[in-house]
Amino acid sequence: MKTRTRVLTGAALAAALGAGTFGAISASAAPAPAAAPAAAAAKKKDDGGAFVTSTHLSIAAATEAAQAALDAAEDENQRVSVAVVDRNGNTIVTLRGDGAGPQSYESAERKAFTAVSWNAPTSVLAGRLAQAPNLKDIPGTLFLGGGVPVQAKGAPVAGIGVAGAPSGDLDEKFAKAGVEAVQN
Repeated sequence: MKTRTRVLTGAALAAALGAGTFGAISASAAPAPAAAPAAAAAKKKDDGGAFVTSTHLSIAAATEAAQAALDAAEDENQRVSVAVVDRNGNTIVTLRGDGAGPQSYESAERKAFTAVSWNAPTSVLAGRLAQAPNLKDIPGTLFLGGGVPVQAKGAPVAGIGVAGAPSGDLDEKFAKAGVEAVQN
């Protein structure tokens, strides 16, 4: 390789790395004080609805809900896993109780995802499979009792899933204990 080619290749690589590094710093850095008026002006200009505000559970509230559900299960000598997902179905926290089965971890996440996706308990949704059997084919869902949505003003903001008890009714009872912990 010629010296000129090596120099140009090295310069291009350095420029690309530098752009990526500076871009990462800029993206995560706090705005400069001079940028505040511009941001305020942009906000006023953008009242047309390009941005939305959403309600969600904090990590502390999600952890409190998960622990309340796990405690309710342990009070009845049940070995379960508990998952709390946000409105988008992303897992916030998961607790695996002592002695919970290996399948319970994933099942709890899928029940929570299903409940928040349809804003309904999974026990209710399981009944809908007779009219719409293709629902069960949606990736990440599980139509067994044990998932409940967490609501704010009637809208789903999170889902709590419990799995591992001998019945979906028990799983759902424990999931509801998690909801009650953060809504009371």
